[in-house]
Amino acid sequence: MTSIQLTNDQLNQYQEQGFVIPDYRVSAALLADIGQAHGRLVNRHPEFNDYCAALLAYDLWFLNVAREPAILDLVCQVLGPDIALWNCSFFAKPPKVGSATPWHQDGEYWPITPLATCTVWIAIDDSTTHNGCLQVIPGSHKERRVAHHAVNDAPGLALNRELTADQFDASQAVDIELKAGQISLHDVYLFHGSEANRSNHARRGMTLRYMPTSSVYQHEHNDPQRRPGRLDMALRTLFLMRGCDRSGANDFCMRY
Repeated sequence: MTSIQLTNDQLNQYQEQGFVIPDYRVSAALLADIGQAHGRLVNRHPEFNDYCAALLAYDLWFLNVAREPAILDLVCQVLGPDIALWNCSFFAKPPKVGSATPWHQDGEYWPITPLATCTVWIAIDDSTTHNGCLQVIPGSHKERRVAHHAVNDAPGLALNRELTADQFDASQAVDIELKAGQISLHDVYLFHGSEANRSNHARRGMTLRYMPTSSVYQHEHNDPQRRPGRLDMALRTLFLMRGCDRSGANDFCMRY
């Protein structure tokens, strides 16, 4: 099987801008399977019609996506050969009612030391400016620190913490428009968000969260700002996807 690789220019873009869209597309068959699996999940748990923060707590089928060799090849290029999966999420954004995601850094939420994660964002439907595609601030990851986030528990938001407007220039935002099956990769420190879906078209996106095994997932973490009904970060399960545990301190459920 031919390995999928980022070009030198794409690797440089990830390092300099904090995100990249690889020359790779998830197969139509796998996209259909993901859609069916999400449908089963929502049938069992209607509260996840818009957003599910922890897919693997409810259906381990989604591991089939996370262990796709081509996706792992790409992640290893930016994180190194030893990687673990610690979470999968689904941002479904149904037509007309899909929630907005406020501007934030992923690392604000995650108990990982040292903080490091590459997120793979898979477009299950076409993701456009009309239905609430991902938006990013290129280069905002380069300070390698988590900026101040305010708590915002307003309705209609997928997440409840956001960067204050004085910390970035929203006019510099770039829209990450993807065709169904395309993916993007982004860094844990990158400023990003998305608008609500007011269109007539669904904007389903699945995320895979990988960390280098030189980092440790802190299962004793307690998040006092966690929204009711959301899975506690301390209960997330780790899966060693490639290589070995460089830290020697991670507690893996499975090793692939």
